[in-house]
Amino acid sequence: MRKIFLTAALLAAFPAMAQTPAPGGGDTGGGIVRAAKPVTGEQVYGAVCQACHMADAKGGVGAGTIPALASNPKLAGAAYPIMVVAQGQGAMPGFVGTLSNAQMAEAITYVRTHFGNAYAKPVTEADVAKFAKPPSAGGH
Repeated sequence: MRKIFLTAALLAAFPAMAQTPAPGGGDTGGGIVRAAKPVTGEQVYGAVCQACHMADAKGGVGAGTIPALASNPKLAGAAYPIMVVAQGQGAMPGFVGTLSNAQMAEAITYVRTHFGNAYAKPVTEADVAKFAKPPSAGGH
């Protein structure tokens, strides 16, 4: 089930990313457009998180319940969102191996400082590295 949600999120993100040429990139002449890698927290949120948590971060209810990130007191301590983003929880997949530690840190900091959240202390790559352990081989 996690793989289905991750695949859906990534498939939703790729068309938007493919339409945005990289600075100095663009059409390579072979019909291939280089997509800009999401770097800022806002870019990562828009390319990956928004597919499930919605543009306003209010989550949703449908085939499952997607928790709201907007005005969420669970984001006050940085460890909780880092753990959830890195390792996953419930139907949400972990993003270790999909996003870099820097991308996860930027996205978490962005969510913690937007959408009615005012948790100003930034999350760093080093903070994420504490939780971002690669999944063990051979398991599902």
